[in-house]
Amino acid sequence: MNPPLQLSTEILELRTRHPFRISRKGPEPIRTVLVRIRDADGVEGVGEATPQLFYGETIESVHAALARYAAVLGHDPFDLEGIDTRMLLALTGNASARAAVSSALHDLVGKRLGVPVYRMWGLDPATIPLSTFTIGIDTPEVIRQKVREAAEYPILKIKLGSDNDLAILEAIRSETDRELRVDANCGWTVKQAVRMLPVLEQFGVTVLEQPLPAEDLDGLAVVTRHSRIPVFVDESCHVAADIPRLAGRVDGVNLKLAKCGSLREAIRLIHTARAHQLMVMVGCMVESSVSITAAAQVTPLVDFVDLDGAALLAEDPWTGATLAAGRLTLPTGPGLGLSPRGR
Repeated sequence: MNPPLQLSTEILELRTRHPFRISRKGPEPIRTVLVRIRDADGVEGVGEATPQLFYGETIESVHAALARYAAVLGHDPFDLEGIDTRMLLALTGNASARAAVSSALHDLVGKRLGVPVYRMWGLDPATIPLSTFTIGIDTPEVIRQKVREAAEYPILKIKLGSDNDLAILEAIRSETDRELRVDANCGWTVKQAVRMLPVLEQFGVTVLEQPLPAEDLDGLAVVTRHSRIPVFVDESCHVAADIPRLAGRVDGVNLKLAKCGSLREAIRLIHTARAHQLMVMVGCMVESSVSITAAAQVTPLVDFVDLDGAALLAEDPWTGATLAAGRLTLPTGPGLGLSPRGR
């Protein structure tokens, strides 16, 4: 029998071009965990864990979880479903840590087969929707500067949920007539959200994401009933099992690997959402091209794409999927097609 798969880690220190602020938190250091998994023949796959304190994860908890997961990897990288199951039995939660392992394993298997991951699933990257580019909460002056710097992107995602929402929208519309999508990151009450709906329509907003706290599903249903703009949830939806309680309350869900825990769960979530007549967006945290490229593998299956996390960085230590003028291009190399920048 082959020796067990070997897992190793390193910390990535990332920084954004501009301080990045959303309604529930301000700018903070960005540290992620790069995961490498190597098989008996020396073939290596890579993944990235992006812990979020909002979801109960830290750099320290990721390392502790990965130590538990390393012990249940087994010998066969092709045992993707089995490894997912064993990780959940060993330790629940810790979604970003499990997502890093899943990404690394899919990368490794694709390399063993000599094909990109999306080809393993029979997907066509030519069908990927355009991606948004995110404008974080800031002063009107800085907002205008950010919009000018993002001139190549045809769709902007605007972070709201602050005391300055109207000024932010006015600042953006003073610079551009491009399509706008809004994410309030749990920042409003039901009354505030309903009151904002005609304002969002006036500014030409086409998508409203997570207007209310994650647990307020009945409130989300009220907002959706009043809205002519599609209402999506992010923080309210983690895994496929969350979909049935959201059906009929919202119009769509935002899938993120750091929430759902694996590429296989991401596929399950997409198909479950489709079965419940919900639209699907694939999103990201602020993270390197390792995570973005892993998430990009499922983009031919979704309606909306928001994979600009690496494009927000001042320096990205990896190269993989590229985002230019809103168009996401997947690598053609085997596995995830990643390489360290400069090599």
